[in-house]
Amino acid sequence: MAKKAEVKELLEAGVHFGHLTRKWNPNMAPYIYMERNGIHVINLYKTVAKLEEANEALSKIAASGRKILFVATKKQAKDIVAEKVANVNMPYITERWPGGMLTNFVTIRKAVKKMASIDRMKKDGTFNTLSKKERLQVDRLRAKLEKNLGSISDMTRLPGALFVVDTMREHIAVKEAQKLNIPIFAMVDTNSDPRPINYVIPSNDDASKSINVILTEVTNAIAAGLEERKSEKQAEKEGADPKTAATTETEVVEKVEKETEVEAKATKEEKVETAKVEETPKQVKEEAAPKTEKKEKAEVKKAAKAEADNLTKIEGIGPKAAEALSKAGIDSYAKLAKAKADKIKEILIEASSRMAHLDPDSWPKQAKMAADGNWDELKEWQEKAKGGVE
Repeated sequence: MAKKAEVKELLEAGVHFGHLTRKWNPNMAPYIYMERNGIHVINLYKTVAKLEEANEALSKIAASGRKILFVATKKQAKDIVAEKVANVNMPYITERWPGGMLTNFVTIRKAVKKMASIDRMKKDGTFNTLSKKERLQVDRLRAKLEKNLGSISDMTRLPGALFVVDTMREHIAVKEAQKLNIPIFAMVDTNSDPRPINYVIPSNDDASKSINVILTEVTNAIAAGLEERKSEKQAEKEGADPKTAATTETEVVEKVEKETEVEAKATKEEKVETAKVEETPKQVKEEAAPKTEKKEKAEVKKAAKAEADNLTKIEGIGPKAAEALSKAGIDSYAKLAKAKADKIKEILIEASSRMAHLDPDSWPKQAKMAADGNWDELKEWQEKAKGGVE
């Protein structure tokens, strides 16, 4: 793991300098240490604590294989972000934030594909068959796309997190991430509102030295997470996973316990069988009645399951959402019950940005009731919860 940031290092970089007191946001009060010459001074001990917390979360996201999108369009941060973030192979936006970058991700991906198709034209020679004017137009389009979207060409799906430098300037990016429940990490100055941010790093977001220090710490944490992921993959390939090695002893103990349980059950079943042979005809008749009732109930459940799994019976799922889920392989109640809400949300957004407003948190719960055949219970739940949300 990378070494932790020190207060002295942050102090030398000027991370503690806030904005003029008249420009402050009252919600930043917990992170302000004092006021000096009409300027707020940020509490660096809190900055260090918050930076460590953010680094830990970013390292976990990087280790899970998800991308972290960095956003910094201000002049002081552009070059620093481009340099630092490129080293850890993460996407970044340093030019104008394209509206709908997250909420309308499908359209942005089309623009990236257009860039790739122009590159293919140049490789296979079709570009040379165009007229001089057309070639100039294509080159200009390619240059424009490269400038705005070149750094996110490898981002094939929505990012796992968003890192923002100056939330006041990048307010559109913050709102889009909020809509899609993407965790937001940000350098927040004394004039900004920290409430929409999940991981606040109180710091000076105007000085290039301050931005450089914070981003160095952040990218080091991401690099550590990526290294951890790489070593885990290597261990899996070599078949020397430390977790499996640690559990071998417990598995042996469990096997022994299971064998003894099986033997005990076998002896119990033999005793029950001998007792059944000695039962009177009356007892047999008495037991036959509840058995037939159980069979009838089981047949009713089977008949319910035999019907095609109509996902639109789940509150909140419309025909388009059902179609998107079935295309992604979630075509039954059982599969939907096992699916995670975050994964469902991703599928819906990838299918159409118009489905970004849907809230699938309660869908697996409803699907579980439907898969078990508890339709009365599901109907009762849906009546209590409006719109499929508890």
